[in-house]
Amino acid sequence: MTAMGHCTVLRDAVPLDGVRRALIIKLRHHGDVLLSSPVFTVLKANVPQAEIDALVYADTAEMLTLHPAIAQVHTIDRKWKQLGTIGQIKVELALYNALKARGYDLIIHLTEHWRGAWLCRLLKPRWSVGPAVRGRSKRWKQSFSHVQTMHNPLRHMVETNLDALRRLGIQPEPGERRLTLVPGAAAEAAVAAHLAGFGLRGKAFVHVHPASRWFFKCWPVGRMASLIERLQAAGHTVVLTAAPSNDEKQMLEAIQERLAKPAFSLSGQLSLKELAALTRSAKLFIGVDSAPMHIAAALGTPTVALFGPSGDKQWGPWTARARVVVSQTHPCRPCGQDGCGGGKISDCLTSLSVDDVWAAVLDLLER
Repeated sequence: MTAMGHCTVLRDAVPLDGVRRALIIKLRHHGDVLLSSPVFTVLKANVPQAEIDALVYADTAEMLTLHPAIAQVHTIDRKWKQLGTIGQIKVELALYNALKARGYDLIIHLTEHWRGAWLCRLLKPRWSVGPAVRGRSKRWKQSFSHVQTMHNPLRHMVETNLDALRRLGIQPEPGERRLTLVPGAAAEAAVAAHLAGFGLRGKAFVHVHPASRWFFKCWPVGRMASLIERLQAAGHTVVLTAAPSNDEKQMLEAIQERLAKPAFSLSGQLSLKELAALTRSAKLFIGVDSAPMHIAAALGTPTVALFGPSGDKQWGPWTARARVVVSQTHPCRPCGQDGCGGGKISDCLTSLSVDDVWAAVLDLLER
């Protein structure tokens, strides 16, 4: 880098006028993919002439479809492995041919997945950036024209994703760093019908999504039921949601059984887009470290997020309209472990009182 007054110019910055098509790869879970959405926004703002595509797992595609900065969303289905050797080769080849036909000048790989490195080698873009990964061979680093520094647990993942652009010489403006998730007209209509069936209108209910795919991130069922009863006693209507998985639906059933007055429930009934439409209609969202929490943040719904072993500085709700509730008596958090001692139960979560969470709820509802 070369110093120029108070500015610093990146010697190997990418000449943006040479980028006609770009591919951004994010092969992770739903929340991770949503937290990459500002990368598309910032890149499009800086390279308006470029068509920008995404490559994600098929089950996470709804996090990015309808994003105004994205031209095409390419997908990899985790179920391809069930097709047998010949079947998998056919679908993999079809994906490669589709990507090759796009003629990418730039590839941005946002995870440590080896597929991104191999695609950079096979597609031969003029420029590419991937993360520095400890312990990887020279082959990994040599797959990219630029390597991004990572490994900062105090840096939010949104900024870590955007660091890939900074490494290329693009400095994101503060207003460009927002999350983007578009539910779409079909999802909005479906949710409006559900709410009408409950006799509800928009902004007249609190959306509670108690579960995460990782149960060691979840608050005890009894505490969540007590919180919902406080909401109901204060005159708030509650709508509960859960993913279609049996574990999450059983958690909701256990909560409902503890309530004197069961809450409205859409357990396992919503697509990701419909979940987003529901959350946007709510006056408040309450949940744990999960994709629905990130969805709430993306849509600007006031969010109360409970965090235990995962790091709230890195994974907290990316919005100013949020309160994060964490234990003040467990200096060992965030540990990133699957419960204390690997026991699937996190003391830093079970120690959070209903009063702790209720204070955060009141703070947001009274603003």
